[in-house]
Amino acid sequence: MSLASVCVFCGASTGTNPAYREAAVALGRALAERKLTLVYGGGAVGLMGIVADAALAAGGEVIGIIPQSLKDKEIGHSGLTRLEVVDGMHARKARMAELSDAFIALPGGLGTLEELFEVWTWGQLGYHGKPLGLLEVNGFYSKLTGFLDHIVGEGFVREAHRDMLQVSESPQSLLDALDAWQPTVVPKWIEQKPS
Repeated sequence: MSLASVCVFCGASTGTNPAYREAAVALGRALAERKLTLVYGGGAVGLMGIVADAALAAGGEVIGIIPQSLKDKEIGHSGLTRLEVVDGMHARKARMAELSDAFIALPGGLGTLEELFEVWTWGQLGYHGKPLGLLEVNGFYSKLTGFLDHIVGEGFVREAHRDMLQVSESPQSLLDALDAWQPTVVPKWIEQKPS
């Protein structure tokens, strides 16, 4: 699979550590340098706005998908290559997934985690074969990745499904890993009843 577009999930806040802002800038630039279209939630605020602005400043193409209700609150980014306005959050996520060849989560809050886990679940169930990754910034996701290893050990997630999530501290190496990733077909269910 050759990547042409990458969806980035990230915070509508910048967080408390300047490293999060720096990582968003670095990822936006890396996407543009590789001629990868950035697909994201369409906001002009927080890390969302920063990653979009960095990609645009580096000559990249950026597509934002935003629900009408959030656009009405004046947080829609007005300088994108294209801003699509949709009816709601479900339509937003479906459209972002449709337009993207891979998914990356920068630091963020509940919405970022929800988007990551939903698209990961879709992959686990075989609805898509697209790679996904975490851009690890200053240990932000270290407790989450530890917990993910724990639920594998407890028998709730298969190792192959855990391995669907690539993790790197570098935008370049994460993009390399996503580009090289090959899907494996493994049943979701760890225990199946005999027929």
